[in-house]
Amino acid sequence: MTPIIVLLFLYIILDVNYFIRCAFTLLMVHLNQEKQAITETTSIYGICTPQDADIFLRHMNNARYLRELNFASIHYYVVTDVFNFVRERGGSIVQSAVMLRYRRYLPILHPYKIETKLIWWDEKSMYFEQHFISVCTGFVHAVALSKHQFIDFNVFDLLSSYPDIANRPEIPDDLRLWLEANDVSSKKLYTGGSLENENFYDCRAYI
Repeated sequence: MTPIIVLLFLYIILDVNYFIRCAFTLLMVHLNQEKQAITETTSIYGICTPQDADIFLRHMNNARYLRELNFASIHYYVVTDVFNFVRERGGSIVQSAVMLRYRRYLPILHPYKIETKLIWWDEKSMYFEQHFISVCTGFVHAVALSKHQFIDFNVFDLLSSYPDIANRPEIPDDLRLWLEANDVSSKKLYTGGSLENENFYDCRAYI
């Protein structure tokens, strides 16, 4: 009876399924996948379970998309070995912004994949485009732009270690406009107070 109580307690105070999913994602990379180049599109698969569904149990609820993007990002950083590269040099990575556009809902029990592709970078950040794609039809159900900021690490140092990346591509129009909107929002929220200059670990990427 005690193990059941402990497990129940853990489910109450922790998102146990999240940690199980993270462990499963890492295990699948180590067991089944070869390393990929940083510029390659990576794919991770999933299915919309009842746990992911909205209150009517018809389709994936909006918050779950962001959660799934997190697993796709973890998969990308491990399968490209970027995570180890940055960690060994004392750096870390945080997601500082995301823009998610829903095109069509994902029905319950529907299989899908998330494709993650590096589309641009600057000195401090890498920018990704991520697609939720139906395995059955190939339709893109949702698309996201993500900004991942590197702490205590120069992104150009990372990219220079990959000989297949000769030049940085032109910034895509949708990414450029999104970053401009972020800049407007940042200026609107900036107060000049003392908290703006604090180096909180989870708030270093002011946008």
